[in-house]
Amino acid sequence: MGVSLTVSRVRVAAAESMPLLLECARVRGPDYLTQMWHFMCDALIKAIGTEPDSDVLSEIMHSFAKCIELMGDGCLNNEHFEELGGILKGKLEEHFKNQELRQAKRQDEDYDEQVEESLQDEDENDVYILTKVSDILHSVFSSYKEKVLPWFEQLLQLIVQLICPSRPWADRQWGLCIFDDVVEHCSPASFKYAEYFLRPMLQSLCDTSPEVRQAAAYGVGVMAQYGGENYRPFCTEAIPLLVRVIQAADSRSKENVNATENCISAVGKVMRFRPECVNVNEILPHWLSWLPLNEDKEEAVHTFDFLCDLIESNNPIVLGPDNANLPKIFLIIADGVANESVKSEDACSKRLANVIRQVQVSAGLWTQCVSTLNETQQKAIQDLLNTA
Repeated sequence: MGVSLTVSRVRVAAAESMPLLLECARVRGPDYLTQMWHFMCDALIKAIGTEPDSDVLSEIMHSFAKCIELMGDGCLNNEHFEELGGILKGKLEEHFKNQELRQAKRQDEDYDEQVEESLQDEDENDVYILTKVSDILHSVFSSYKEKVLPWFEQLLQLIVQLICPSRPWADRQWGLCIFDDVVEHCSPASFKYAEYFLRPMLQSLCDTSPEVRQAAAYGVGVMAQYGGENYRPFCTEAIPLLVRVIQAADSRSKENVNATENCISAVGKVMRFRPECVNVNEILPHWLSWLPLNEDKEEAVHTFDFLCDLIESNNPIVLGPDNANLPKIFLIIADGVANESVKSEDACSKRLANVIRQVQVSAGLWTQCVSTLNETQQKAIQDLLNTA
């Protein structure tokens, strides 16, 4: 047992070191880097297909995904793609088969609480491997864009199966995440597959599972930002569903807040990238009242970028009559900085600092804005001015 555990740890450590070795190899130039990657790539793909220990397998898959992101377009040849496609297909088929076997065990006469505990452990392991399948597909889509869609078609029906309403929430979450990547990285060509995922994605905006809602809301956001003309009617259809989720009584509870923030960000992206799909003047005051986003830092940056666009263009709804909304805007910016939703390295931090500096020019307006802030918020505004 001790030897087996040690060997597993060695394999995990070896897998974890691969992306780090590539990072180190960069300094030796592109030829050396490519040579090292070719040496690693075959071994990693083979290990994904043969590794029996799920803990080790998940690390190898995670490492492989990071390597693809590092190496980018062109790092996999046709043979790699063929082998990888077969392996991922096998992992997804195994995922469904294992679920069926667990359901059958629940019907056994020996079934009891102890068996259920063991089945739940198995299920968690399976879902974790599914997240790594998603990681690999994410790295492939982000590197290869729409060129990889013909290869993806061998997996399409299995991913569609994941998002069926009857599937467990984790299957639906990760199935939607994969289609989110298809839309984000392969649009407008992604619309070819819209018949498979659009309806389930829109229906999932109001799902009982916050994880599923979050994945669906992110999908609407990337539809608006990257999807192209064909997605316009679906952006329009999504808005009232997103608003319903945001305005639900418990939308900011701990378990719901991440999904809600993705919904707020998605509404912002539709207004920003597809303004023709929504009554911006009607939605904008509501959107402003939902800010800032404090939990999802990535989406917070998108919302602050859009807020900067609106302020810089002197949007009358955002600024209010006689700049009456500026104290509220100061409050949003201060909370964003205090919660580290905006960091000094983010491009929008300079833009936000410029907004504040423009207000500083008017002593009366400055006093009015700062007087509504507490000590922590005032410090946050000062920090932003000092660093951006």
